[in-house]
Formats: sequence, structure tokens, C-alpha cells
Amino acid sequence: MAGAAKRALALSMGDPAGIGPDVALACYAARKDWGTPPFLFIGDPDVLLSRAAALHLSFPIRAADAESACDLFDEALPVLPVACAAPVVAGAPDSANAGAVIEAIETAVALTRAGRTSAVVTCPIAKSVLYDAGFAFPGHTEFLADIAARDGKGPYLPVMLLSGPKLNAVPVTIHIPLKDVPAALTEALVYDTAVITARDLRDRFAIPSPRLALAGLNPHAGEGGALGLEDDAIIRPVVERLVAEGIRAVGPLPADTLFHDRARETYDVAICMYHDQALIPAKALGFDDSVNATLGLPFIRTSPDHGTAFPIAGKGIARADSLLAALKLADRLAASSSGAAR
Repeated sequence: MAGAAKRALALSMGDPAGIGPDVALACYAARKDWGTPPFLFIGDPDVLLSRAAALHLSFPIRAADAESACDLFDEALPVLPVACAAPVVAGAPDSANAGAVIEAIETAVALTRAGRTSAVVTCPIAKSVLYDAGFAFPGHTEFLADIAARDGKGPYLPVMLLSGPKLNAVPVTIHIPLKDVPAALTEALVYDTAVITARDLRDRFAIPSPRLALAGLNPHAGEGGALGLEDDAIIRPVVERLVAEGIRAVGPLPADTLFHDRARETYDVAICMYHDQALIPAKALGFDDSVNATLGLPFIRTSPDHGTAFPIAGKGIARADSLLAALKLADRLAASSSGAAR
């Protein structure tokens, strides 16, 4: 979009009782020192006002739309109002506000797909609170894929990338019980996840020829079948197919030796077989500054790599590093011509 006016990022409020408002306010308050990209907060302005007062932050908060957000950002925090149905108390989630949480996410996606905002950034949600109101998805990632598929061009396979300064990691299976992972792990799923990851690292992250390291499912990557058959039966054939198609891939590799310093120098992303195999090293190596980015969607989406943290909401101790990193990554991806929404 050469020559086009800069567009703000669309930041959905997440659960208003969590630390989403806290860290959004912190990123805005320090915008000049931190270089915070312009964003449009989509949520309840009264929540921001009360939380700002609790955190002793003082700056204008004004209603805005996508077109006015960037111009307004220097002088006031722009908010596209989405009203909560029930009073919001920091640290006390209420399922009565689930509708507003969902509306904020859907609005952020709609604005971005219409080209009015440049990317979607989401503050954390509490799935258990949304479940009480009938939310039917395992998490944010799956919900975003469902929203995307409303264009009639899907379905889309959402791929969760945990991106930090020391590690990029992707879980093939995400929000399912560990006991269900072996049955869910198919050649098709591993292959599609790897292809989407390679494509988006190339097209959106500007890594010309991404190097993929596929972790084994079992200890020692199955040790030739002695510790499980999935590694040789499912993962190895996928690696061979990827290599034959010109994608740089190795594996299956034992997960216990995949994440030390020297090992990480040999790949651009670790493709892991289940949620914790990816998220434990990702959070251990970059808890405060890792970003959750969703690949495989027709728009850019990032999120801080932490939850709602209800016990510390409104107390002025929540760190904003991860949201700042999510905003900066989304802005960087959106600024590149190859990162534009497909």
C-alpha cells in the first residue's frame, strides 16, 4: 500500500476484568519512550477511565473510529466504544460481559479485513468466562479461524506461532488434552502446519528460506520405535515430503536437545507436536517479550504471550512488555508489502 495513509492497529480489549486494560494503558502512557505504534482500542471507554484512575495515569481518552485513530494518537488514546453489559471490577470476571469481549474481537477483525486498520492485536481473554456464556471454541486462535471462514473462502487452518527474541515455536496440536495428542497427530496436520509456517515466515516475516526443525513426539524421537511409533510413522515421512518440495526441514528431533543455545542456531522455527512442548521453552526463554502470532489467516494477528492475570489486575504491577512486543510485531508485519492481508 505504497503512498497510503498509515492505519492504526486494532486492539481488542480482551477480558475487561483482566490486565488487558492495564497493559494497553501502559503502552499508551509510554508511547513516546517505547515507540508504541498507533492503535485503536476496541472496548469499553469507562473501563479504561476507571482503570487509569486506579493506576494513577492521567491522559485524555477519546472516542474515535479507524480513520481518526492515527491522527488522534499523539494527544489522546483513541477508543472505539464497545460497552460492557455489567459493571467491571478489576480481578473479578463476569460472564455477563462475554458479549462485549466477543464483539470487540469481531470488530477488530472486520476493520482489518476491510482495510481500515492494519492488523489485529488481541488482549487476553478468559475462556472459562466465555464458556459460561456459550462460547464454543477451545481458544482465541480457533475463534479467529471461524471468523475468518465467514468470508466463504475457508476453512483456514490457524497456526499458533510463539515468537520471541530467542525462539520461534509452533505447536501442531493446541488446546486438546495430552492423552488425545497421538490420535490427533496425522501426516496431513503436521504437513499443513509446516507448510503454512514456512509460507508465512517467508511472506510475512521476510525469512527467504525458513529452516524448520520438527520435534519428535516421544522421548528420544521414538528411539527407532522402542519408545513409540509415531515419530517414524508420521513425522519422518512429512519431513521427507517437505524436503522433496524444497522446504528446508529436519526431524524428527529429540525435544530434550532441541532448545539449547547451539541447537537454536540451526533453525528458524521449531515445529512441536503439542501445546506444552512448544510453550514451555518459548515462555522459559522469553516470558515477558514473546508474542503469540496466528499464521494461516487472511489477516495479521498478534497477542501478548500471557493470560488475563486477574489477581494483579488494577494493581499497577502488570508488565506491558509482551503487549508492546505484540503491537510492534503486528506493525512491522503490516508495514511490509508481503505482510498485507491476502
